[in-house]
Amino acid sequence: MIQIPEKELEITFSRSGGKGGQNVNKVETKATLRWDVYNSQVLSPEQKHIILHKLHGRITEKGELILWSQSERAQSQNKEVVIARLNQLVNEALIPAKARFKTNPTKSSKERRLESKKHVSKIKKLRKSKFEY
Repeated sequence: MIQIPEKELEITFSRSGGKGGQNVNKVETKATLRWDVYNSQVLSPEQKHIILHKLHGRITEKGELILWSQSERAQSQNKEVVIARLNQLVNEALIPAKARFKTNPTKSSKERRLESKKHVSKIKKLRKSKFEY
């Protein structure tokens, strides 16, 4: 299990829209985390490639993975949440996909497919004859 060290993370805080009542307007509790995947010392080049491929929707053009949390009332709690989420995302991305093996369709699945085709055909025939006068 890979743990990204905090020295590789850039964490900034801003005003949150989450819990906290009037306190939300005064205290910067939202934690925004930026992690530069390209310059990470923890990952091998193969692991970087896998992460860039699997998490491409979350990574900027500069190669930064950006996450944020504003669910908690305290800055420290939001920081812990966002770091835990980063580590979870990275570790899940590095789990290799199960290899699929080819199987033949069963007799019942073939029958179901043909039955549904017949049903759709019947509906279309009925629809056609209704409007031809």
